[in-house]
Amino acid sequence: MAATETMTIRVSAETKRKLERIAAGTRRSKSFLAGEAVSAYVDRELQIIEGIKRGLVDVEAGRVVPHDEVMTDARRIIADARRGKAGGE
Repeated sequence: MAATETMTIRVSAETKRKLERIAAGTRRSKSFLAGEAVSAYVDRELQIIEGIKRGLVDVEAGRVVPHDEVMTDARRIIADARRGKAGGE
């Protein structure tokens, strides 16, 4: 098991009540559930930040497609799909 550390956080009374309901319904402690929630949030946020950083590197390197070009392609793909669907019914 990974080492753990204690951290104190403040949440609204409503959030605490909801957490208590989840804890009772899952037979897990509030502390366990809060830790899982924070861990999932941190992992998700780090993925977002890293994705933004990769995107900025792509922009700096000129690896971009103009918005108008993307929209033109997207509209063509949608139109082709609609024609294919209409023809197949």
